[in-house]
Amino acid sequence: MSTPDPGHVAPDIRPILRLAQPRLRRFVPGLAAGLLSAFAAVALLATSAWLITRAAEQPPLLYLSMAVVGVRAFALGRAAFRYLERVTSHDAAFRQLADLRLGIFKRLVPLAPDGLGGTKRGDLMTRLVSDVDDLQDLPLRVVQPLATAGLIAVVSVIGVWLILPAAGVTLLICLILAAVIGTLSAGVLAARAERSIAPLRGALANDVLEVVENLDVLTAFGALDRRLESLNQVDSKLRRATLRRSVGAGVQAAVVSLLAGAATVAALVTGVPVLGADGGLNGPALVVIVLVPMAVFEVFGVVPIAVSAWRQVRSSAERVATAVPATVPKEIPVDDSTVSEEPLTDAAPASVLQPTTEIPAGVALELTNISASWPGATHQAVAGVNLRLEPGDRVHLSGESGAGKTTLAHALVRFLEYTGSYTLDGVEARTLPQAEVHRIVGLCEQRPWLFDDTIRQNLLFARDTATDADLLAVLGRVGLAGWVEARGGLDARVGERGALVSGGQAQRIALARALLAEFPILIVDEPTANVDAGQGDALIRDILTAAASSQRAVLLISHTPVPAELITSTLVLEAPVELEQRQR
Repeated sequence: MSTPDPGHVAPDIRPILRLAQPRLRRFVPGLAAGLLSAFAAVALLATSAWLITRAAEQPPLLYLSMAVVGVRAFALGRAAFRYLERVTSHDAAFRQLADLRLGIFKRLVPLAPDGLGGTKRGDLMTRLVSDVDDLQDLPLRVVQPLATAGLIAVVSVIGVWLILPAAGVTLLICLILAAVIGTLSAGVLAARAERSIAPLRGALANDVLEVVENLDVLTAFGALDRRLESLNQVDSKLRRATLRRSVGAGVQAAVVSLLAGAATVAALVTGVPVLGADGGLNGPALVVIVLVPMAVFEVFGVVPIAVSAWRQVRSSAERVATAVPATVPKEIPVDDSTVSEEPLTDAAPASVLQPTTEIPAGVALELTNISASWPGATHQAVAGVNLRLEPGDRVHLSGESGAGKTTLAHALVRFLEYTGSYTLDGVEARTLPQAEVHRIVGLCEQRPWLFDDTIRQNLLFARDTATDADLLAVLGRVGLAGWVEARGGLDARVGERGALVSGGQAQRIALARALLAEFPILIVDEPTANVDAGQGDALIRDILTAAASSQRAVLLISHTPVPAELITSTLVLEAPVELEQRQR
């Protein structure tokens, strides 16, 4: 696990905290119920103490009736308000989590997939699940407990001071010491551990996911034991951090209990000398000022715990805030979901200019001096590309590794921003909503993503209205009809990320999915990368044959030769560095 950079600037977590904190109309009912419950707890102890002591003096029952009613009311009120506080405050926090997750995903979507290349999947999952869940502690374990404890402490100190000013002062001093010493002791013992728990939890999740996904490779090369040892080290660090946090919580509780006892003793020391004196205390009043600190500290004891919870909430908020950059990198296109106000050419069909329910039958693509780069890169990955792709064209895009073939493909589907001109039927692609570009230009990636579900479900999300007959027909076009029948039909599962199918079969399923979506322009990136040479030739032939139509254009990216009769033209890319050297 990487160590924190000393020069690292903490991200702005205020937007995350605002999203985590429920709105007032949802938050206030829980806060009010919590205040009433805490007040009832303190009032219950004070009233019952006074009632028992006063009853020992055997006054007429009439003098005790109001206290008896008060004890019953406060006892019932404490339980009822506590229940209402739990229901309303947790309901508000859980509802706010939905808004928080939606806000995070809204920040993630513009960056996916190329803007998230530096984020590990396991760590990202932990940030979006565990760290977001930890943010519910902001209203539940930080804001509400601090507000409740502060108000109850003020009311209790004033009440004790009205009975005996000296006892009120000692109670105030003990409360301040409990807050300061309890917080400082926990900070010394557990602050670093509390801040490290969230990052360690993310590192552990990422390591576990890495081991599970690559178990076969690790076993084959004898590296499994080393990876398990590394995983165990991270787990040990997390366990030690959790233990240190528990030690800090124990010390906090001890400090609060010690000062609660000190407040009780101080009340006795200040109250006993004036007991029975003229203008002094009577017995019931003395018992009240002695026992009230116990109830007050039961409520006030959450203050150091709330400070500790705040440290962990802040750590999780920083991780959530850094799950995606505060600003979108310039290499990632920003989708305003609006079409440029510049006049469009008459040649541009309406289906391209604005979202429609029907996909256009044929669209011409033209590139003029196109360049693109990856987020954070110092050099362009592809530069100076010129290409015109008409409906029905089948162009073979070749070049050595590192020439920028995949980069160009990602720029064409608007995963990456570009410089130069890229038009669809004469309309600049950056002026179109990305959703519109994605309806026109489809990409079959080198490693197609297959969901851990049936063949049917892996195809239906391309067109959810397709019937089984449509699915079988498109599978037949890519040469999988017999294979699907042998596996038991469309309900056969493909496994996690296509683990139950070969590389060639995964490419054919992805191609069938793309054909089902009816993209006017189809880009196929290195379809033979995961298959042997014999199957690769057949796969390329099937791809071009299946994709070819009078209206669909195909851009086939492959570093291997393609039979001339299957393509209409060839474009060879060279790495930008090579082009620069040649120009010199």
